Amino acid sequence: MKAAVLTRLNEPLDIVSGIEFAHPGRGQVLVKLAYSGVCHSQLMEVRGRRGKDAYLPHLLGHEGSGKVIEVGEGVSKVKPDDLVVLGWIKGSGLDGGGVRYRCACMSQNINAGGVSTFNEYALVSENRVVPLPLGVPLDVAVLFGCAVPTGAGIVINDLKPVPGSSVAVFGLGGIGMSALMATMLFECSKVIAVDVSADKLELARSFGATHTVNASNVDAIAEIRKLTGGAGVDYSVEASGQAGVIEQAFESVRRGSGVCIFASHPAHGTRISIDPYELICGKQIRGSWGGSCNPDRDIPTFAKLYLEGKLPLEKLITKRYPLEAINEALDDLEHHRVGRPLIEIDTNLDLPVKVPNKNHCYDD
Repeated sequence: MKAAVLTRLNEPLDIVSGIEFAHPGRGQVLVKLAYSGVCHSQLMEVRGRRGKDAYLPHLLGHEGSGKVIEVGEGVSKVKPDDLVVLGWIKGSGLDGGGVRYRCACMSQNINAGGVSTFNEYALVSENRVVPLPLGVPLDVAVLFGCAVPTGAGIVINDLKPVPGSSVAVFGLGGIGMSALMATMLFECSKVIAVDVSADKLELARSFGATHTVNASNVDAIAEIRKLTGGAGVDYSVEASGQAGVIEQAFESVRRGSGVCIFASHPAHGTRISIDPYELICGKQIRGSWGGSCNPDRDIPTFAKLYLEGKLPLEKLITKRYPLEAINEALDDLEHHRVGRPLIEIDTNLDLPVKVPNKNHCYDD
């Protein structure tokens, strides 16, 4: 198979062909990828902002969609020819552990964890796949692997806004936009979108944001105070991946009952600084692990909302790239030129899939 491989930190990914893989072992599922998303987490890994990487070289990607080719011993959740969502949040099923791939062009094995999606095929753990709900296209399905469970999950599972409340969303990437869309399921009086991109703010308005704040040219906190009569919002969601913005999101919530939740992971070694007096004044701040999502429970719910038109997720996919252009996708994500990059790997998965030949290899 072909894959994008991280071989050196802060260097472009290498596009490597001829990578070998075996039949799935116990708890593993072999998937032929149709699409992959590109999350800010992968950008941080590639740029070396996660600290020392002990697993080089390795595969990346943790949200995707595809078709099951083969299942290993003990797998009962999916079967060959099932269409599936791949994600990093563990669901039901066996954990097949990490994977090592071989390639004649490299002296070391290529490592992978329980899921990877920057590749044509993937051996993934059963607990990282969910059957694709009927009616959801494979490109939109990618968003159910990370962006929607994390962003919409924060609002639906963690915040659960009460009617008439106010919410500010900081950072309008895939996670932030998913969170913003989810606020429309509640009777919020104000939904304030904060970003530095005029295009993303315009998209946020189309999703129903009542107010937008361009943090590149105004004081976001001052604007939020103005919009809330000086008190601040009831809830804030932070999804920018910057420590300073986490601090702003916390500052933006009201004393007494304000809650700030963040899902972003700033660069390794970064710290946030908040005034402890604000905590004893009743403000709360906490992180969220994947929107407290249970993929097997929540993905069917998100799919239903999408099919009902309540989560217009197709609007998040603003640009598509072939696998060979994945470094361009990473650059565009880093420089705020795109919302959620979509990597097209095999858009013809409605066609019959190929099976292993007698040498246990897959024909190109």
